[in-house]
Amino acid sequence: MSSVAVLTQESFNEHRSGLVAEQAGGSSSAGDEEAPAYKDAFPPLPEKAASPEGTQEPVNAWTSKIRPLKSSVITQVFHVPLEERKYKDINQFGEGDQAKVCVDIMHKTGAHLELSMAKDQGLSIMVSGKLDAVMKARKEIVSRLQTQASATVAIPKEHHRFVIGKNGEKLQELELKTATKIQIPRPDDPSNHIKISGTKEGLEKAKHEILLISAEQDKRAVERVNIDKVFHPFITGAYNKLVSDMMQETGARINVPPPSVNKTEIVITGEKEQVALAVAMIKKIYEGKKNATTIAVEVKKSQHKYVIGPKGNTLQEILEKTGVSVEIPPSDSNSETVILRGEPDRLGQALTEVYAKANSYTVSSVEAPSWLHRFIIGKKGQNLAKITQQMPKVHIEFTEGEDKITLEGPTKDMQMVQSQMEAIVTDLVSRMDFREISVDPRFHRHLIGKGGANINRIKDLHKVSVRIPPDNEKSHLIRIEGDPQGVQEASKELLELASRMENERTKDLIIEQRFHRAIIGQKGEKIKDVRDKFPEVIINFPDPAAKSDIVQLRGPRNEVEKCSKFMAKMVADMVENGFFLSVPIFKQFHKNIIGKGGANIKKIREETNTRIDLPAENSNSEMIVITGKKENCEAARIRILAIQKELANITEMEVSIPSKLHNSLIGSKGRFVRSIMEECGGVHIHFPTEGSGIDTVTIRGPAEEVEKAKKQLLSLAQDKQTKSHTAELKAKPEYHKFLIGKGGGNIRKVRDSTGARIIFPTPDDEDQELITVVGTEEAVREAQKELEELIKSLDNVVEDVMNVDPKHHRYFVARRGQVLRDIADEYGGVMVSFPRSGANSDKVTLKGAKDCVEAAKKRMLEIIEDLDAQVTMECVIPQKFHRSIMGPKGSRIQGITRDHNVQIKFPERVDGPGKEGPGKGGPAAPPAEAAVQENGEANGEMVEEPAAPVDPAAPKKCDIIVLSGRKERCEAAVEALKALVPVTTEVEVPFELHRYIIGQKGSGIRKMMDEFEVNIQVPAPELQSDIISITGLANHLDRAKEGLLERVKELTAEQEDRSLRSFKLTITVDPKYHPKIIGRKGAIITNIRTEHDVNIQFPDKNDDNQDQITITGYEHKATAAKDAIQAIVDELEEMVSEDITLDARVHARIIGARGKGIRKIMDEFKVDLRFPQPGAADPNQVFVTGRPELVDEAIDHLLNLEEEYMADVNENESKMTYMKPTGDRGASSMDEGGRERGSSKGFVVREAPWQTGSEKAPDMSSSEDFPSFGAPVAAANKASPWGPKRF
Repeated sequence: MSSVAVLTQESFNEHRSGLVAEQAGGSSSAGDEEAPAYKDAFPPLPEKAASPEGTQEPVNAWTSKIRPLKSSVITQVFHVPLEERKYKDINQFGEGDQAKVCVDIMHKTGAHLELSMAKDQGLSIMVSGKLDAVMKARKEIVSRLQTQASATVAIPKEHHRFVIGKNGEKLQELELKTATKIQIPRPDDPSNHIKISGTKEGLEKAKHEILLISAEQDKRAVERVNIDKVFHPFITGAYNKLVSDMMQETGARINVPPPSVNKTEIVITGEKEQVALAVAMIKKIYEGKKNATTIAVEVKKSQHKYVIGPKGNTLQEILEKTGVSVEIPPSDSNSETVILRGEPDRLGQALTEVYAKANSYTVSSVEAPSWLHRFIIGKKGQNLAKITQQMPKVHIEFTEGEDKITLEGPTKDMQMVQSQMEAIVTDLVSRMDFREISVDPRFHRHLIGKGGANINRIKDLHKVSVRIPPDNEKSHLIRIEGDPQGVQEASKELLELASRMENERTKDLIIEQRFHRAIIGQKGEKIKDVRDKFPEVIINFPDPAAKSDIVQLRGPRNEVEKCSKFMAKMVADMVENGFFLSVPIFKQFHKNIIGKGGANIKKIREETNTRIDLPAENSNSEMIVITGKKENCEAARIRILAIQKELANITEMEVSIPSKLHNSLIGSKGRFVRSIMEECGGVHIHFPTEGSGIDTVTIRGPAEEVEKAKKQLLSLAQDKQTKSHTAELKAKPEYHKFLIGKGGGNIRKVRDSTGARIIFPTPDDEDQELITVVGTEEAVREAQKELEELIKSLDNVVEDVMNVDPKHHRYFVARRGQVLRDIADEYGGVMVSFPRSGANSDKVTLKGAKDCVEAAKKRMLEIIEDLDAQVTMECVIPQKFHRSIMGPKGSRIQGITRDHNVQIKFPERVDGPGKEGPGKGGPAAPPAEAAVQENGEANGEMVEEPAAPVDPAAPKKCDIIVLSGRKERCEAAVEALKALVPVTTEVEVPFELHRYIIGQKGSGIRKMMDEFEVNIQVPAPELQSDIISITGLANHLDRAKEGLLERVKELTAEQEDRSLRSFKLTITVDPKYHPKIIGRKGAIITNIRTEHDVNIQFPDKNDDNQDQITITGYEHKATAAKDAIQAIVDELEEMVSEDITLDARVHARIIGARGKGIRKIMDEFKVDLRFPQPGAADPNQVFVTGRPELVDEAIDHLLNLEEEYMADVNENESKMTYMKPTGDRGASSMDEGGRERGSSKGFVVREAPWQTGSEKAPDMSSSEDFPSFGAPVAAANKASPWGPKRF
C-alpha cells in the first residue's frame, strides 16, 4: 500500500504566509535580509518506514492539516433469509427470474450486484457503487427479491407533516434508509394511521424512526399571545433587533405579524420551557409599555411617505434613536393625524425627528407645454440624466397631457433643480415650435410609407418630430414639432404629399391569377424592377388564397396609366409565350428528332426560342408538345415535320369535311378515327379545334396510307351524312386478329361486300370483346350477319394433322416458340403441337377453330416453302467496319433483318497479329491455321492433313458476313449492308486551327462527330499536316464537310478578332495612386474593365517599371479606359494630404469594430484616413487625404472625437489608480513606501544541499549531472544533492 500526501489550499496558504512573514520580519536594508533555510522553504516528505512503533511522526508543513482521501465507491452486503426470499427455486439460481431482476436493478441504479447462496439457503447480495446508487439498489432488492409485510403506526395527525418533511424530502430519506414504502394519509383524511410495507427488519426500523419523530414533536409547544397591534414595534424593537435577541436567548421561534397585516396574535413555537420563557419576556415588555404616553400631531398627507421612509426605514430609525413608536394612518385613509407613543421624556425628541423628516422633502412644479416634455427628457433620457446625476434624490415626474412637470426631493436641492428645469424650458420654448396640420386619415399610411421610409426621410431631413395618429383614433391632425424653420418646411412637404395623394388614382387591372407568380418573379425580382421603374405607383396583388384576378395600382394619374400599360404588355407577352400546339410524329422518328446527345432538339429549342416536350419512351403517345410564342411554335413545328419528312416518305393532305360531322367521325373517346389511323398504317389525322367552324381535316403519313385513310374518312363522312346506323356484337379477343386477317384482308372483304365499317376495340378500351359496326341499316345488318357466322365457325373447335420435315422443327420452336406464338396470335389462338425432341416423327398437330386451323396450316406451309427455298450468301466487308454497320445496340442490322426477312451472321472478332489471344501468353494463330485446326478435328482426335496453300487474294474469314434467306431477299440485304460501309473524305484545314477544332478536352470535335454521326480524324501535332479525315456514311459526309468548313470560317473570324483585341497601351501613373485606382476589393478597376471590355495589368512587386499600367483590348476601348484612369489620377492629384496628432489611446475607438467607425467617417467626408502601424516612430500621427475643404471638415470631426474619447480615457485611468496592481512585478520599481526598489535577486535560500560542504549547484552542461537518454554514465562515488542516482 502506498500513502498519498495531499497539499491542501489551507496548508499552502499557511506555508506561503509563513515565508512572507519571515521575509517581512528581517532587516529592510537592501541585500541584508536573512534568506529562509532550505528545509523550511522545501520541507522533506514524511518518512514512514523509519519511525519505530509507538513513536509519533514529526509534524511539519507537509503533514499538518492533511485530510485522508476517501473512496467514492462503497460496498455493502445484504442478506435475505430463506423464509423471506421471493424466488425459492434453488435449481434456477443464476438463470431464473432472480438473476433477471438483479440485471434489471444494475441497469436501473448503476450499482454492481453479486449474488451468493449461504449454507442456510439464504441469499447474500454484495452491492458496490456510489452511495446513492447502493441505497437505491438496496431498496429495489428489498422490494423485488424479498417477500413484503405491512404494518401500521398511529401518531398524532399534526405530527404527519414532520414525517413528510419539506417537499417530501424527509419521507424519501426514511424510505431509502429503511428500504420500505410509507403511506401517509392525506390532510383531508381524519385517520392518523401511517401504513408501512416492506421487510420485517425494515418495518421495525421505519416504525422506530416515525415514533422518534413523533416523540420529538411531543416535546414541542405552541403558544399564541394576543397583544394590541400598536405595541408590536416595542416587542420587535428597531429593525427587529429585540425579537431576534429574544429568539436567540430562549431558542424559541417568535412570529410577530408584519405592520401591513392587521393581526394582534403573536405565535411562539419551540420546546415547552423555551416557549414559556419567551412568553414571559414578551408579556414583561408589554406590561412596561402598556401605560406609555401618546401624542397626536397633524402632518400633511403628502409628507407621510417621507416620515415612513423607504421600506419603513425612517420609522425604524426614530424607534432606535428615541424608543418612540410612530403610527401612520393607512394610505387609503384621509386622516393626516400621526400618533407618537413612548416615554414622556423621549416624545419631544421623536416629534422633532418626525417634523424634520416630513419637511426634509419638498414638492414643486415647473410650467412646460406637454409637447416639450420629450425634448426636455432628451434621447434615452440624456438631458434629465445630467440633472439626476448631480441631484440623485430629486424625483422629476412628467404627466402625459399636463402642461407642467412635478419635482420632488430634498428641500436643499429643489431650488437648484427647479432653476435648471426652468432654464431648459425657457430655452426650448424660444427655439422650438410646433404645428398641427389636417390630413385625411386614409392618406396617413401613405405619408408614412413602406416601413416608415417617407416619414423617416422627412424627420431626418428637417430635424423634426412628426406624430401621426394611429388608425383607431380616426383623427385628421398630424403634429410636427422641432426647429421653427424645419417645422414649416416639413408641414409644407407633408401637405404637398397629401395634396398629391388626393389627386391620385386607383386602378384595378384584371390579370389572370396564373400569371401573378410569373409577374412577381422568383423572390420578387421582376415586380421589384417594375416598382423601381414606377416608384410612385403602389402595386398590390391579391392573396393567393383569395383566388382573385384583380391587381390594384395606386399613384399619380399619369404614372398609374403608364404602369398599367406596361403591366398589360407584360401579360400580353406571357399569353403570347404561353401558346402551345401538339405535333403528331411517328414514334420511331422521335429519337431522330432528339438527335445524338439531344443535339437536334436543343438546336430547335434555341433557334426558335420554344419549349419542346416529348412523350416518355414507354408511353404510347406520339404527340410532341411545343410551347412559346405562336409564330415560334409554328416555326418549330415546321422544322420537326421537316425532319420526319426527310427520314420517311411522309406526305400531308387536307380533306374538307363539314365541321358538324367531326364529332361523329371522331367517335366516343376517338374510337372511329383511331381505327382508321391503325388500319391505314398509323397515319395521323388532325381535326380542327371544336367550335372553330373550320372544315379542313389534315392527314399525314406515307403517301399510300394517306390516300387510303382519305377514302375511308370520306366514305365514313358520307355514311354519316346519309342515314347512319350502329350495331354491336361480341367476340373473344383472341379471334380479333383472325377476323381482321393479315394486313386487314378479312375485314376488308366484309367491308367491300357490305359497305359497312367495322371497328375493333383498342388495348385501352374497357370492353375488349366489343366490336362496333357502322353504316347504313342494311349494310350493318349484312356485316353483322357475316361476322356472327365467322365467330360461330371460330367457336367450332377441330383438330388437324400435317407433316413437317423434322429438319424444320427447330425453326418453329426456336426462341421459346416465338414463331408458334405469332401464328397463334394471328389465327385465333390456334394451338400447334410439335413432337418431342428425339422422337423420329414428322406429324404436327393443330387444334382450334376450323377456319383458323386451315389458315394456320396454310401459313406454316408457306414458311416451310421459304425454308426449303433458303440459300446462304456471303458478303465480304472488312472487319473494321462491322461495328459501324451494326449501329448502336445492333439497330441498323436489326432493321435490315426485319425489312428483308433474312438472317445475318457476323464472324467472330479476330485480333490482329502481335496481340495475345484471350487467356494465353502466345500470339494468336493466323486465320488459315485456325481453319485447319477447326476442320482437322474428328471424333475428338486430331487427324493430320497436309496444309493447303493459302491464296493471298482470298478473303479473310473474319471479314465474311453470312446471310440466310430467299435468294432475292439475300441479294437486296447484301446491297443494304454495303451501303452502310463508311467512306472517308479529306478536308484541308490550316494546322494552327486544329486545336480550336478539337476544343477543350476534345469537346469541340466530339460535338461535331455527334451532330453529323461521323468520325473526324485530326493528324498528330508532330506531323504538321493540314489534312483532316472524315469517315462515315456517304449521305452524312457532305453535311459533316460543310459543318467543318463553317467552323473553320468561324475560327478564322475569331482569330482576326483576337488580333484586334490584343492592342496594348501603357499609361504612366505614380505607384502611390495605384491602390486608389484599384479601389476597395478591386471595385473601381473591375468597373473600368467591365465597362470598356479591356484587361488592365498593374506592375508586379519585382518589376523595374513600377509606374507602368498596361491596358489590353480593342484600340478605341483601350484608349477610353486610359482616359478613365487618367481622370481618376487627375482627381487624386488635386487632393491634399495632411497629418494630425491624435492620441494613440483613442485610435481603436475611432476605427471601431472591424473598421466600421473609420469607414463611416471616410464615406461621410469622402476622405482617406491612414493610421500608424504598430512600432511607428510617431504612434499619434494620422494622415487625412482628400479635397482641401473635405480634409478640413474631417480633421475637425476627428479632433472632436478625440476630445470626447479622451475624457473617457482619463476617467478610466483615474479609476485604475485606485485598483490593486497586477502581479507584474516589473511594472513598477517603487515599493509600498514609495521608495525605489533595487534589482531583484530572485528567490534565495540558505543551507541548500549544494551549499553544504564541497557541494555546488549541478552543472546544466554536464553529461554526468544531466545525462542524455541511452548514454553511458561513469560511476561516481559522491552522492548527488538531488538524491541517489537511479540510472
